[in-house]
Amino acid sequence: MWATGEELTFEPGEELFVEGRTSDFLWILLDGAVQLTRRSAGDTVVVATMTAPGQWAGGLSAWADASAAGYRATGTTVAPTTMFRLPSSELGRLIDEWFPFGKHLITGIYQTVRSIEATVRQREALVALGTMAAGLAHEINNPASASLRAVEALNTTCNEMLGNLSALAVMPISAEQFVELDRLRRELLDLAIPDADALAMMDREDNVGTWLERHGVTRPWDLAPSLAAVGADGTWLAAVEKAVGPEALDPALRWTATTFSASRLLGELSDTTRRISNLVEAVKSYSQLDRAGRQTFVVREGLESTLVMLSPKLKNIRITRDYGDTPDIGGYPAEMNQVWTNVIDNAVDAMEGKGTLHIASSVVDGFLQVELTDSGTGIPADVLQRVFEPFFTTKDVGKGTGLGLDISRRIVVDRHHGEISFETSPQGTTARVRLPLGE
Repeated sequence: MWATGEELTFEPGEELFVEGRTSDFLWILLDGAVQLTRRSAGDTVVVATMTAPGQWAGGLSAWADASAAGYRATGTTVAPTTMFRLPSSELGRLIDEWFPFGKHLITGIYQTVRSIEATVRQREALVALGTMAAGLAHEINNPASASLRAVEALNTTCNEMLGNLSALAVMPISAEQFVELDRLRRELLDLAIPDADALAMMDREDNVGTWLERHGVTRPWDLAPSLAAVGADGTWLAAVEKAVGPEALDPALRWTATTFSASRLLGELSDTTRRISNLVEAVKSYSQLDRAGRQTFVVREGLESTLVMLSPKLKNIRITRDYGDTPDIGGYPAEMNQVWTNVIDNAVDAMEGKGTLHIASSVVDGFLQVELTDSGTGIPADVLQRVFEPFFTTKDVGKGTGLGLDISRRIVVDRHHGEISFETSPQGTTARVRLPLGE
Protein backbone atom coordinates (compact mmCIF):
# COMPACT_ATOMS: atom_id res chain seq x y z
CA MET A 1 0.00 0.00 0.00
CA TRP A 2 2.79 2.39 0.93
CA ALA A 3 4.45 1.80 -2.42
CA THR A 4 1.35 2.77 -4.40
CA GLY A 5 0.49 5.87 -2.41
CA GLU A 6 2.31 9.05 -1.38
CA GLU A 7 2.93 11.06 1.78
CA LEU A 8 1.98 14.73 1.52
CA THR A 9 2.30 17.69 3.87
CA PHE A 10 -0.06 20.65 4.02
CA GLU A 11 -0.25 24.05 5.70
CA PRO A 12 -3.37 25.13 7.61
CA GLY A 13 -6.25 26.22 5.39
CA GLU A 14 -5.48 23.99 2.39
CA GLU A 15 -8.39 22.19 0.77
CA LEU A 16 -7.77 18.46 0.28
CA PHE A 17 -11.05 17.37 -1.31
CA VAL A 18 -14.43 18.89 -2.10
CA GLU A 19 -17.94 17.69 -1.31
CA GLY A 20 -19.67 16.17 -4.31
CA ARG A 21 -16.58 15.67 -6.45
CA THR A 22 -15.42 12.19 -7.45
CA SER A 23 -13.85 10.34 -4.54
CA ASP A 24 -10.73 9.37 -6.47
CA PHE A 25 -8.37 9.10 -3.46
CA LEU A 26 -8.30 7.52 -0.01
CA TRP A 27 -6.92 10.03 2.52
CA ILE A 28 -5.35 8.72 5.75
CA LEU A 29 -4.34 11.15 8.48
CA LEU A 30 -0.78 10.68 9.74
CA ASP A 31 -0.44 13.89 11.75
CA GLY A 32 -2.29 17.17 12.21
CA ALA A 33 -6.00 17.93 11.84
CA VAL A 34 -8.53 18.00 9.00
CA GLN A 35 -11.93 19.62 9.34
CA LEU A 36 -14.85 18.07 7.45
CA THR A 37 -17.61 20.47 6.43
CA ARG A 38 -20.86 20.30 4.47
CA ARG A 39 -23.13 22.92 2.99
CA SER A 40 -26.46 23.08 4.80
CA ALA A 41 -29.17 25.75 4.65
CA GLY A 42 -26.73 28.05 2.86
CA ASP A 43 -24.11 27.79 5.61
CA THR A 44 -20.93 25.77 5.96
CA VAL A 45 -21.48 23.29 8.80
CA VAL A 46 -18.65 21.41 10.49
CA VAL A 47 -19.62 17.74 10.65
CA ALA A 48 -16.38 16.31 12.07
CA THR A 49 -12.69 16.95 12.64
CA MET A 50 -10.07 14.29 11.98
CA THR A 51 -7.34 14.50 14.64
CA ALA A 52 -6.41 10.89 15.44
CA PRO A 53 -3.70 9.33 13.23
CA GLY A 54 -5.22 6.57 11.13
CA GLN A 55 -8.54 8.28 10.54
CA TRP A 56 -9.48 8.23 6.88
CA ALA A 57 -11.83 9.76 4.33
CA GLY A 58 -12.70 9.16 0.68
CA GLY A 59 -11.81 6.12 -1.37
CA LEU A 60 -15.45 5.37 -2.25
CA SER A 61 -14.58 4.86 -5.90
CA ALA A 62 -12.93 1.62 -4.85
CA TRP A 63 -16.40 0.17 -4.21
CA ALA A 64 -18.43 1.83 -6.95
CA ASP A 65 -18.32 3.44 -10.36
CA ALA A 66 -16.22 6.59 -10.16
CA SER A 67 -18.99 8.80 -11.55
CA ALA A 68 -21.39 7.65 -8.80
CA ALA A 69 -19.07 7.91 -5.78
CA GLY A 70 -18.34 11.41 -4.54
CA TYR A 71 -16.82 12.89 -1.39
CA ARG A 72 -19.48 13.30 1.28
CA ALA A 73 -17.83 16.40 2.75
CA THR A 74 -15.10 18.96 2.08
CA GLY A 75 -11.80 18.37 3.89
CA THR A 76 -9.68 21.38 4.92
CA THR A 77 -6.56 21.33 7.06
CA VAL A 78 -6.73 23.36 10.29
CA ALA A 79 -3.14 22.69 11.41
CA PRO A 80 0.14 21.61 9.81
CA THR A 81 -0.92 18.20 8.51
CA THR A 82 0.64 15.10 7.02
CA MET A 83 -1.58 12.83 4.94
CA PHE A 84 -1.13 9.55 3.12
CA ARG A 85 -2.95 9.61 -0.21
CA LEU A 86 -3.80 6.45 -2.12
CA PRO A 87 -5.67 6.31 -5.45
CA SER A 88 -9.06 4.64 -5.06
CA SER A 89 -8.35 2.41 -8.04
CA GLU A 90 -5.23 1.06 -6.33
CA LEU A 91 -7.11 0.59 -3.08
CA GLY A 92 -9.68 -1.54 -4.87
CA ARG A 93 -6.98 -3.58 -6.60
CA LEU A 94 -5.01 -4.21 -3.38
CA ILE A 95 -8.04 -5.26 -1.34
CA ASP A 96 -9.11 -7.54 -4.17
CA GLU A 97 -5.71 -9.22 -3.97
CA TRP A 98 -5.48 -9.40 -0.16
CA PHE A 99 -9.06 -10.10 0.87
CA PRO A 100 -11.36 -10.65 -2.13
CA PHE A 101 -14.31 -11.76 0.04
CA GLY A 102 -13.99 -8.60 2.14
CA LYS A 103 -14.09 -6.45 -0.97
CA HIS A 104 -17.10 -8.40 -2.21
CA LEU A 105 -18.87 -7.89 1.13
CA ILE A 106 -18.14 -4.17 1.34
CA THR A 107 -19.07 -3.60 -2.31
CA GLY A 108 -22.36 -5.44 -1.79
CA ILE A 109 -23.27 -3.36 1.25
CA TYR A 110 -22.30 -0.12 -0.47
CA GLN A 111 -24.19 -0.93 -3.65
CA THR A 112 -27.27 -2.06 -1.70
CA VAL A 113 -27.42 1.21 0.20
CA ARG A 114 -27.03 3.17 -3.02
CA SER A 115 -29.68 1.03 -4.73
CA ILE A 116 -32.19 1.68 -1.92
CA GLU A 117 -31.50 5.40 -2.10
CA ALA A 118 -31.82 5.43 -5.90
CA THR A 119 -35.12 3.50 -5.72
CA VAL A 120 -36.59 5.99 -3.26
CA ARG A 121 -35.39 8.89 -5.39
CA GLN A 122 -36.95 7.30 -8.45
CA ARG A 123 -40.22 6.78 -6.60
CA GLU A 124 -40.29 10.43 -5.55
CA ALA A 125 -39.62 11.50 -9.13
CA LEU A 126 -42.41 9.26 -10.44
CA VAL A 127 -44.88 10.50 -7.83
CA ALA A 128 -44.01 14.11 -8.65
CA LEU A 129 -44.30 13.37 -12.37
CA GLY A 130 -47.68 11.70 -11.88
CA THR A 131 -49.00 14.62 -9.87
CA MET A 132 -47.73 17.10 -12.44
CA ALA A 133 -49.11 15.06 -15.34
CA ALA A 134 -52.54 14.91 -13.70
CA GLY A 135 -52.50 18.66 -13.17
CA LEU A 136 -51.38 19.28 -16.73
CA ALA A 137 -54.11 16.98 -18.09
CA HIS A 138 -56.66 18.99 -16.09
CA GLU A 139 -55.27 22.27 -17.42
CA ILE A 140 -55.38 21.05 -21.03
CA ASN A 141 -58.80 19.45 -20.64
CA ASN A 142 -60.48 22.77 -19.79
CA PRO A 143 -59.52 24.64 -23.00
CA ALA A 144 -59.85 21.44 -25.06
CA SER A 145 -63.43 20.96 -23.85
CA ALA A 146 -64.18 24.63 -24.48
CA SER A 147 -62.75 24.28 -28.00
CA LEU A 148 -64.99 21.28 -28.69
CA ARG A 149 -68.08 23.14 -27.47
CA ALA A 150 -67.15 26.17 -29.60
CA VAL A 151 -66.70 23.99 -32.70
CA GLU A 152 -70.07 22.31 -32.19
CA ALA A 153 -71.79 25.66 -31.64
CA LEU A 154 -69.97 27.13 -34.65
CA ASN A 155 -71.22 24.29 -36.86
CA THR A 156 -74.82 25.02 -35.82
CA THR A 157 -74.34 28.76 -36.26
CA CYS A 158 -72.85 28.38 -39.74
CA ASN A 159 -75.82 26.26 -40.83
CA GLU A 160 -78.20 28.90 -39.47
CA MET A 161 -76.20 31.66 -41.16
CA LEU A 162 -76.45 29.92 -44.56
CA GLY A 163 -80.19 29.35 -44.02
CA ASN A 164 -80.74 32.99 -43.13
CA LEU A 165 -78.70 34.09 -46.14
CA SER A 166 -80.92 31.92 -48.39
CA ALA A 167 -84.02 33.45 -46.82
CA LEU A 168 -82.60 36.92 -47.41
CA ALA A 169 -81.74 36.06 -51.04
CA VAL A 170 -85.40 35.46 -51.97
CA MET A 171 -86.36 38.88 -50.66
CA PRO A 172 -86.80 41.76 -53.11
CA ILE A 173 -83.56 43.59 -52.18
CA SER A 174 -80.91 44.87 -54.56
CA ALA A 175 -77.15 44.33 -54.43
CA GLU A 176 -76.77 47.93 -53.26
CA GLN A 177 -79.11 47.24 -50.32
CA PHE A 178 -77.17 44.13 -49.34
CA VAL A 179 -73.89 46.09 -49.51
CA GLU A 180 -75.39 48.72 -47.21
CA LEU A 181 -76.56 45.98 -44.81
CA ASP A 182 -73.07 44.52 -44.74
CA ARG A 183 -71.60 47.97 -44.10
CA LEU A 184 -73.89 48.43 -41.11
CA ARG A 185 -72.92 44.97 -39.86
CA ARG A 186 -69.20 45.75 -40.06
CA GLU A 187 -69.78 49.15 -38.50
CA LEU A 188 -71.30 47.46 -35.46
CA LEU A 189 -68.43 44.95 -35.28
CA ASP A 190 -65.90 47.79 -35.23
CA LEU A 191 -67.81 49.65 -32.52
CA ALA A 192 -65.98 49.87 -29.19
CA ILE A 193 -68.45 48.63 -26.58
CA PRO A 194 -67.81 49.79 -22.99
CA ASP A 195 -67.93 47.04 -20.40
CA ALA A 196 -71.40 46.75 -18.91
CA ASP A 197 -72.58 44.99 -15.80
CA ALA A 198 -75.25 42.31 -15.90
CA LEU A 199 -78.10 44.73 -15.15
CA ALA A 200 -77.03 47.14 -17.89
CA MET A 201 -76.80 44.28 -20.39
CA MET A 202 -80.28 43.07 -19.42
CA ASP A 203 -81.66 46.58 -19.98
CA ARG A 204 -79.99 46.72 -23.39
CA GLU A 205 -81.44 43.33 -24.37
CA ASP A 206 -84.91 44.43 -23.22
CA ASN A 207 -84.71 47.59 -25.33
CA VAL A 208 -83.57 45.65 -28.41
CA GLY A 209 -86.21 42.95 -27.86
CA THR A 210 -88.95 45.56 -27.50
CA TRP A 211 -87.91 47.28 -30.74
CA LEU A 212 -87.82 43.96 -32.63
CA GLU A 213 -91.26 42.96 -31.33
CA ARG A 214 -92.81 46.31 -32.32
CA HIS A 215 -91.43 45.92 -35.85
CA GLY A 216 -92.81 42.44 -36.41
CA VAL A 217 -89.61 40.40 -36.10
CA THR A 218 -90.41 36.78 -35.17
CA ARG A 219 -88.96 35.32 -31.95
CA PRO A 220 -87.30 38.62 -30.95
CA TRP A 221 -85.95 37.08 -27.71
CA ASP A 222 -83.69 34.80 -29.83
CA LEU A 223 -82.04 37.74 -31.59
CA ALA A 224 -81.91 40.30 -28.77
CA PRO A 225 -78.92 38.80 -26.82
CA SER A 226 -76.64 38.52 -29.88
CA LEU A 227 -77.47 42.00 -31.14
CA ALA A 228 -77.26 43.66 -27.73
CA ALA A 229 -73.89 42.02 -27.02
CA VAL A 230 -72.27 43.90 -29.92
CA GLY A 231 -73.91 47.23 -29.10
CA ALA A 232 -76.99 47.31 -31.32
CA ASP A 233 -79.56 49.95 -30.34
CA GLY A 234 -82.72 51.51 -31.74
CA THR A 235 -80.79 53.86 -34.03
CA TRP A 236 -78.80 51.05 -35.63
CA LEU A 237 -81.87 48.84 -35.98
CA ALA A 238 -83.76 51.67 -37.67
CA ALA A 239 -80.85 52.11 -40.10
CA VAL A 240 -81.07 48.40 -41.04
CA GLU A 241 -84.81 48.67 -41.64
CA LYS A 242 -84.27 51.71 -43.86
CA ALA A 243 -81.52 49.89 -45.80
CA VAL A 244 -83.44 46.66 -46.61
CA GLY A 245 -87.05 47.61 -46.09
CA PRO A 246 -89.63 46.25 -43.60
CA GLU A 247 -90.27 43.06 -45.59
CA ALA A 248 -86.62 41.90 -45.52
CA LEU A 249 -85.96 43.13 -41.97
CA ASP A 250 -86.47 39.73 -40.28
CA PRO A 251 -84.05 37.62 -42.40
CA ALA A 252 -81.59 40.53 -42.58
CA LEU A 253 -81.35 40.77 -38.80
CA ARG A 254 -81.18 36.99 -38.39
CA TRP A 255 -78.34 36.73 -40.89
CA THR A 256 -76.55 39.61 -39.18
CA ALA A 257 -77.00 38.09 -35.71
CA THR A 258 -75.57 34.72 -36.83
CA THR A 259 -72.47 36.44 -38.25
CA PHE A 260 -71.96 38.09 -34.86
CA SER A 261 -72.33 34.71 -33.12
CA ALA A 262 -69.89 33.07 -35.55
CA SER A 263 -67.35 35.83 -34.97
CA ARG A 264 -67.68 35.43 -31.19
CA LEU A 265 -67.28 31.64 -31.39
CA LEU A 266 -64.19 31.98 -33.59
CA GLY A 267 -62.71 34.29 -30.95
CA GLU A 268 -63.40 31.73 -28.24
CA LEU A 269 -61.86 29.00 -30.38
CA SER A 270 -58.78 31.12 -30.98
CA ASP A 271 -58.39 31.81 -27.25
CA THR A 272 -58.76 28.17 -26.21
CA THR A 273 -56.40 26.80 -28.85
CA ARG A 274 -53.85 29.49 -27.98
CA ARG A 275 -54.13 28.38 -24.34
CA ILE A 276 -53.40 24.77 -25.34
CA SER A 277 -50.47 25.92 -27.48
CA ASN A 278 -49.06 27.96 -24.58
CA LEU A 279 -49.34 24.94 -22.26
CA VAL A 280 -47.47 22.76 -24.77
CA GLU A 281 -44.76 25.41 -25.10
CA ALA A 282 -44.50 25.60 -21.30
CA VAL A 283 -44.06 21.82 -21.11
CA LYS A 284 -41.33 21.92 -23.77
CA SER A 285 -39.58 24.78 -21.96
CA TYR A 286 -39.89 23.01 -18.60
CA SER A 287 -38.60 19.64 -19.80
CA GLN A 288 -35.93 21.02 -22.17
CA LEU A 289 -36.26 17.75 -24.12
CA ASP A 290 -35.49 19.42 -27.44
CA ARG A 291 -32.32 21.13 -26.21
CA ALA A 292 -28.81 20.20 -25.17
CA GLY A 293 -28.02 19.26 -21.57
CA ARG A 294 -25.67 22.07 -20.59
CA GLN A 295 -26.47 25.36 -22.27
CA THR A 296 -26.84 29.06 -21.79
CA PHE A 297 -30.33 29.78 -20.52
CA VAL A 298 -32.60 32.43 -19.00
CA VAL A 299 -33.64 31.61 -15.44
CA ARG A 300 -36.79 33.74 -15.70
CA GLU A 301 -38.15 31.51 -18.48
CA GLY A 302 -37.63 28.41 -16.34
CA LEU A 303 -39.43 30.01 -13.41
CA GLU A 304 -42.39 30.99 -15.59
CA SER A 305 -42.70 27.55 -17.21
CA THR A 306 -42.56 25.96 -13.75
CA LEU A 307 -45.40 28.22 -12.58
CA VAL A 308 -47.45 27.06 -15.56
CA MET A 309 -46.74 23.41 -14.79
CA LEU A 310 -47.76 23.91 -11.16
CA SER A 311 -50.77 26.12 -11.96
CA PRO A 312 -53.32 23.60 -10.59
CA LYS A 313 -51.71 23.96 -7.14
CA LEU A 314 -51.42 27.74 -7.47
CA LYS A 315 -55.09 28.60 -8.07
CA ASN A 316 -55.42 30.24 -4.64
CA ILE A 317 -51.87 31.64 -4.55
CA ARG A 318 -51.20 35.23 -5.58
CA ILE A 319 -47.95 35.40 -7.55
CA THR A 320 -45.95 38.64 -7.50
CA ARG A 321 -42.80 39.16 -9.55
CA ASP A 322 -39.82 41.49 -9.36
CA TYR A 323 -37.47 40.32 -12.08
CA GLY A 324 -34.52 42.65 -11.87
CA ASP A 325 -31.31 42.03 -13.75
CA THR A 326 -31.49 38.42 -15.00
CA PRO A 327 -28.56 37.81 -17.37
CA ASP A 328 -28.13 34.51 -19.18
CA ILE A 329 -26.13 31.89 -17.29
CA GLY A 330 -24.60 28.54 -18.18
CA GLY A 331 -25.92 25.32 -16.70
CA TYR A 332 -28.60 22.67 -16.90
CA PRO A 333 -32.01 24.39 -17.24
CA ALA A 334 -34.06 21.19 -16.98
CA GLU A 335 -32.40 20.38 -13.64
CA MET A 336 -32.90 23.93 -12.39
CA ASN A 337 -36.60 23.62 -13.27
CA GLN A 338 -36.65 20.66 -10.89
CA VAL A 339 -35.19 22.92 -8.20
CA TRP A 340 -37.87 25.57 -8.80
CA THR A 341 -40.53 22.86 -8.70
CA ASN A 342 -39.34 21.51 -5.34
CA VAL A 343 -39.01 24.96 -3.76
CA ILE A 344 -42.37 26.26 -5.01
CA ASP A 345 -44.12 23.01 -4.09
CA ASN A 346 -42.78 23.29 -0.53
CA ALA A 347 -43.81 26.95 -0.39
CA VAL A 348 -47.38 26.06 -1.41
CA ASP A 349 -47.50 23.38 1.29
CA ALA A 350 -46.18 25.88 3.86
CA MET A 351 -49.01 28.27 2.95
CA GLU A 352 -51.55 25.41 2.97
CA GLY A 353 -52.55 26.33 -0.57
CA LYS A 354 -53.47 29.98 0.13
CA GLY A 355 -51.25 33.04 0.31
CA THR A 356 -48.71 35.06 -1.65
CA LEU A 357 -45.56 33.86 -3.40
CA HIS A 358 -43.09 36.60 -4.32
CA ILE A 359 -40.34 35.88 -6.86
CA ALA A 360 -37.40 38.27 -7.22
CA SER A 361 -34.09 38.14 -9.06
CA SER A 362 -30.97 40.27 -9.00
CA VAL A 363 -27.21 40.14 -9.49
CA VAL A 364 -25.21 40.08 -6.27
CA ASP A 365 -21.42 39.66 -5.98
CA GLY A 366 -21.01 37.83 -9.27
CA PHE A 367 -24.04 35.57 -8.71
CA LEU A 368 -27.53 35.59 -10.15
CA GLN A 369 -29.67 35.51 -7.01
CA VAL A 370 -33.25 34.25 -7.10
CA GLU A 371 -35.46 34.62 -4.03
CA LEU A 372 -38.82 32.89 -3.60
CA THR A 373 -40.70 34.17 -0.56
CA ASP A 374 -43.90 32.63 0.76
CA SER A 375 -46.38 33.99 3.29
CA GLY A 376 -46.46 30.86 5.42
CA THR A 377 -45.70 30.54 9.12
CA GLY A 378 -41.98 29.88 8.73
CA ILE A 379 -39.75 26.87 9.40
CA PRO A 380 -39.02 25.80 13.00
CA ALA A 381 -35.34 26.16 13.96
CA ASP A 382 -34.86 22.43 14.54
CA VAL A 383 -36.32 21.65 11.11
CA LEU A 384 -34.30 24.37 9.34
CA GLN A 385 -31.04 22.66 10.29
CA ARG A 386 -32.19 19.43 8.64
CA VAL A 387 -33.98 20.57 5.48
CA PHE A 388 -31.22 19.25 3.21
CA GLU A 389 -30.87 15.88 4.93
CA PRO A 390 -31.82 12.92 2.73
CA PHE A 391 -35.10 11.25 3.76
CA PHE A 392 -35.94 13.98 6.29
CA THR A 393 -39.50 15.22 5.82
CA THR A 394 -42.23 16.90 7.85
CA LYS A 395 -44.97 15.81 5.45
CA ASP A 396 -47.47 13.09 6.21
CA VAL A 397 -46.70 9.52 5.26
CA GLY A 398 -47.12 9.01 1.54
CA LYS A 399 -46.83 12.70 0.67
CA GLY A 400 -43.05 12.98 0.50
CA THR A 401 -39.81 11.08 0.86
CA GLY A 402 -37.67 13.93 2.11
CA LEU A 403 -35.45 13.96 -0.97
CA GLY A 404 -36.75 17.05 -2.79
CA LEU A 405 -34.44 19.59 -1.15
CA ASP A 406 -31.54 17.13 -0.99
CA ILE A 407 -31.83 16.75 -4.77
CA SER A 408 -32.16 20.53 -5.13
CA ARG A 409 -28.99 21.06 -3.09
CA ARG A 410 -27.08 18.60 -5.23
CA ILE A 411 -28.25 20.31 -8.42
CA VAL A 412 -27.43 23.83 -7.23
CA VAL A 413 -24.22 23.12 -5.30
CA ASP A 414 -22.70 20.13 -7.08
CA ARG A 415 -23.90 20.66 -10.63
CA HIS A 416 -23.89 24.46 -10.82
CA HIS A 417 -21.36 25.36 -8.07
CA GLY A 418 -23.92 27.71 -6.55
CA GLU A 419 -25.62 28.10 -3.19
CA ILE A 420 -29.09 27.41 -1.82
CA SER A 421 -30.31 28.58 1.57
CA PHE A 422 -33.43 29.43 3.54
CA GLU A 423 -34.24 32.48 5.65
CA THR A 424 -37.32 32.14 7.80
CA SER A 425 -39.52 34.04 10.23
CA PRO A 426 -43.08 33.68 11.56
CA GLN A 427 -44.20 35.81 8.60
CA GLY A 428 -42.84 33.48 5.94
CA THR A 429 -39.80 31.85 4.41
CA THR A 430 -37.41 32.96 1.67
CA ALA A 431 -35.62 30.34 -0.42
CA ARG A 432 -32.47 31.92 -1.85
CA VAL A 433 -30.69 30.35 -4.81
CA ARG A 434 -27.40 31.83 -6.05
CA LEU A 435 -25.96 30.72 -9.37
CA PRO A 436 -22.56 31.89 -10.69
CA LEU A 437 -22.65 34.18 -13.71
CA GLY A 438 -21.04 33.22 -16.99
CA GLU A 439 -20.80 29.89 -18.75
